[in-house]
Amino acid sequence: MVFPQIISREGLHVIAYPAMLDVPTELVTFLADLLAAERVARGTRAGTRALSCTDQAMFGLVWFRERRDIPLIGAGLGISQPTSYRYVDEVVDVLAARAPDLHDALQRGLDEGWSHLVLDGKAVDTDRLRVKKLSTKGKVIDAWYSGKTHDFGGTVTSKPCSGLTAFLCGSPRSSRVRSTT
Repeated sequence: MVFPQIISREGLHVIAYPAMLDVPTELVTFLADLLAAERVARGTRAGTRALSCTDQAMFGLVWFRERRDIPLIGAGLGISQPTSYRYVDEVVDVLAARAPDLHDALQRGLDEGWSHLVLDGKAVDTDRLRVKKLSTKGKVIDAWYSGKTHDFGGTVTSKPCSGLTAFLCGSPRSSRVRSTT
């Protein structure tokens, strides 16, 4: 049996414990490989980092999956707060470098005949669209209320159409959508 590790920092006691991360091992390996390539590109010497590429990948994936406090996750791995933030930034940077840019994503959607693209899943905050509608359960609800932000807003999607980009703002479950080009 593995016992919890108690870490003392600045008068606080943090208990590190083993936990499960529900992501495929292939994802951890993929991200670790990206981080290793980035370390080589930066000229990072072997043995100079607090975490291995695999541990840093797990650290980043825990943050993405759980959205827990970055310094707290780092403390569980025995790394400082600044190192924790730097490691998360590095994970985000290597993943962002692999993401298609907007034009490539729109072109792919156009080529493959997609009806719409969700650009980033970001809920755009608004206080102007307090439209009421009936829910699937027959209850009157706010059509533009976002459970993600616990406030009023909509998501941004894009519809690829003959090389033109139309940005659609609206609740994914709402039939009322405002379009701008």
